[in-house]
Amino acid sequence: MAGGKSIILITVDCLRADHCGFMGYRHPTTPFLDGLAGESFVFPAAIVAGVPTYYSFPAILASRYPLAFGREVLGLAVEEKNLASVCKKNGYATAFFGAGNPYLSARFGYDFGFDTFRDFLDGDLAQLSAPDDETPKRGWEGSVNRALAGITHKIPGISAAYDELYFQYCQRWAAPAPKSLDTLRRFPAADVIVDQARAWLASVGEDPFFLWLHFMDPHSPYYPTEKGLEIFGDNGLTVSRARYLNGYWNRFDIGSKRLRRHRDEVIEMYDAGIRWVDAQIEQLVEVLRRSKLWENCILAFTADHGEEFLEHGRRYHAPSLVEALIHVPLMVRAPGVRKKAVSKSPFSLLHLSPTLLGAAELPVPAEFQGQNQWQNLQAGTAWNASAISDCVAGCTNPFRPEQRRGSRLLAVREAQYKLVLNFNTQTDSLFDLEADREEQQPLPASAAKGERRRLLESALAHLRTSVDRQNSSAYVRARLREIGLNLANAGRG
Repeated sequence: MAGGKSIILITVDCLRADHCGFMGYRHPTTPFLDGLAGESFVFPAAIVAGVPTYYSFPAILASRYPLAFGREVLGLAVEEKNLASVCKKNGYATAFFGAGNPYLSARFGYDFGFDTFRDFLDGDLAQLSAPDDETPKRGWEGSVNRALAGITHKIPGISAAYDELYFQYCQRWAAPAPKSLDTLRRFPAADVIVDQARAWLASVGEDPFFLWLHFMDPHSPYYPTEKGLEIFGDNGLTVSRARYLNGYWNRFDIGSKRLRRHRDEVIEMYDAGIRWVDAQIEQLVEVLRRSKLWENCILAFTADHGEEFLEHGRRYHAPSLVEALIHVPLMVRAPGVRKKAVSKSPFSLLHLSPTLLGAAELPVPAEFQGQNQWQNLQAGTAWNASAISDCVAGCTNPFRPEQRRGSRLLAVREAQYKLVLNFNTQTDSLFDLEADREEQQPLPASAAKGERRRLLESALAHLRTSVDRQNSSAYVRARLREIGLNLANAGRG
C-alpha cells in the first residue's frame, strides 16, 4: 500500500550552510527558502557523511557510510535499498532529474528504484555542457608554450613572469570571445531541471510520488545565468570578466595571497548560482500549489557538501573534512506538522532517508545505518549521537581506481568538539568549535583528554562496523560491478 504523503528531495552541489539566508547569511541568496523556513524544521548542524559527491550520496540516498564497503566501491551497490526503491515498493511514482553530475548516474547504481531517471549525461544538452574554449587549441601554439615553459622554469625568477604572461595571453587574445554565460556553463541550469520536473509532475496525477532534483548551479566553474545575476543584484559582470575570474581562480601557479584579490568577485558568481536555484524552487512549489499537491508533500532541501574559498588555503571541494565542506544546510517541511526548534547537536545526513520515510509513514529498511529521527523532530527533543564523516584523501578522480585506495580521513563531530584523524600522517587533531569555528588552531594533546578519548572510541566503533559490512552480499555485488566497469574501460583503451 502506498503511503499518503509525497516526498521531494532537493540537493544542491557545493552549497555551504553559511551561504543560505535561513542559516544567517547576510546576502540575499535564498529569499524564498528563507520564507519557507518559517514552517520547516531547520537543522543548525547538518553534517554530510563524506566529501565530495561520491562520498556524500551513499549516506543521503541509501543511509550508508561511503566507505562501509571499502575504498574501491563507488556509488551504490547493485540494487542497494535506498529512499527511491522503498518508495517505489510502496506504490510511489519515482523520478530523478539531475544536472549532469557524472557521479550521480546509472553507472554507479543511482537509477535503482526510479521509474524515470534523467541525469543529463546523454548528450541531449550538449550545447549546455560544452563550454567555449578557454585556452588555445592544441597545435603549434601549445607546442611552443610547452617548449618555452620548459626553458623558463629552469631560470630563477623568470618562470612566474612567463606563467603570468601566458595566462593573460590565453584569456585576452588566444581564446575566442565568449558569446554568453550560457555557452560557458558546463551544467544545465536549475530552470532546465525544474522544467523537466514540472512536465513529469503533470503525468503523475494524484498518486503519491518521490521526486529527487539535483542542481549544479553553484558548482565551479561559476557561470550563473543572466537572470540569476539580475535577481541577485547585477554588479555589472560581463561575460569576458566572468571567464577571466574563473580562469584566474583556477590557477595553480600562484599562491593564496594573489588569489584573494578576486575572491569576493568569485563568491558573488557562486552566490548568484544559489539565488537562481532558490528562484526555481519557488517556481516548482508554485506548480505544486496550483496542482493542489503541495499540502501533501514532504520537502527536504540540503547539499552534498560545501565549497572552500581559501579559508584553509584551498579552493573547491577536494576530499577534506573541514567545516566549510561538511556543514551543509538542511530544511525539512512536512504538511500539517507544527514547527519546533531543532537540536543543535550534529545531524548526520545518514539519518535523512530514514527520517523522511518516517515522516511519510513508510517502512525503514533494516539495512539502513541511520536512524529515523522523525519523532524527535516532532517532539522537539534532542539526539545525542555524534556525526561521522570520512573519505579518501587525495581521491580527486575516482574514475581512477588506484586513487580510491589511498589513506582515509575521518572526522567525529559533536556540538562542541570535532576530532579529525589522518591515517596517512597517523595524526589526530581536536578542535573546540565554540572557541575556534574556523578550525585554525587544534587543541594541544594535553587538553580535553576525556573528550578526545570519547571521540576516538566513536571512531574505532565506526571502523569496526565498516570492516563487518565488507563481508556482506551487497559489498560483493558492488565489487563485481566495479571489476566489470574496470575491465570495460581497459578494453576501450
